[in-house]
Amino acid sequence: MPVLCSSCGDKRAVLKRPKTGHSLCKACFFWAFEEEVHQTIVTANLFKHGEIVGIAASGGKDSTVLAHVMKLLNERFNYGLELMLLSVDEGISGYRDDSLETVKRNQQQYELPLKIVSYEELYGWTMDAIVKQVGRKNNCTFCGVFRRQALDRGALMLKVDKICTGHNADDIAETVVMNVLRGDIARLRRCTAISTSSEGDGVVPRCKPLKYAYEKEIVLYAYFKKLDYFSTECIYSPNAYRGHARTFLKDLESVRPSSIMDIIHSGENLSVRDGVKMPVQGTCQRCGYISSQSLCKSCVLLEGLNRGLPKLGIGKHHRLHDKILTQQPFTEKEERKLKAVHF
Repeated sequence: MPVLCSSCGDKRAVLKRPKTGHSLCKACFFWAFEEEVHQTIVTANLFKHGEIVGIAASGGKDSTVLAHVMKLLNERFNYGLELMLLSVDEGISGYRDDSLETVKRNQQQYELPLKIVSYEELYGWTMDAIVKQVGRKNNCTFCGVFRRQALDRGALMLKVDKICTGHNADDIAETVVMNVLRGDIARLRRCTAISTSSEGDGVVPRCKPLKYAYEKEIVLYAYFKKLDYFSTECIYSPNAYRGHARTFLKDLESVRPSSIMDIIHSGENLSVRDGVKMPVQGTCQRCGYISSQSLCKSCVLLEGLNRGLPKLGIGKHHRLHDKILTQQPFTEKEERKLKAVHF
């Protein structure tokens, strides 16, 4: 006997929500998903009427669902937002070039302006070229640091008031786990924040409307809505540290489905005892971007690439920042350490 929708009681259920366990028909699932995102936006007061909002668009399921839902809710609830799509071309052949074609189709489908910024134009390097020099062990560090700054630069070009990203509940729980394993208290405190305020010149506030949306439900929403998205994994990501946290989280979820939300709430309620030294946010002396050191991570990584010293930005080399700023040569011993790459 078919299972009826537990919400309307009339139609046949087509799915069981991973988040709540309720059996729902398509119409009720769409309404529940969209209403929950709307409540997240309203409760956290993410936007103000009249703001220009850039949607970080990669062509993947998360950003495609985000763009679709943001446009829908903006019209349904009269948010009064001017929406734009912002994409970053990292320069990964066979991956990003294909996903950007999806973004361009999304632009036509949602009738939103699109701006694409590339690593090559901003930094003079593509990820393909970076991987050739640094290998695959730490390439995600370069990509993550450069992408964050590239989004800010693109947002400044578009003159947007805020950037919204497609980070979902699984992403945030993974980040909490990663920061616990690393012992990174500073990032652990802020990684569960649903929004970030402007931290200085050149930094645009960000928010996460899908913070409480499970990845499985985002996939189901995209599938039943027949949204156009790109589903291939980055060719350089299989060795990423995040992958281990993801596997651990999936194992936890199979035993306790609420573990994703439990981990997020744990991160939200974290408190650090008095007297613990925390990084002080300043600005990079070279580019002016936010940094707790004299040089931001992006400038240090770029310096390492341009000098042929790929390990310069990997690990803690803060004592070398003064040499970089003053263009002093490194000692032979320092260069040997910084040139060692494990492919």
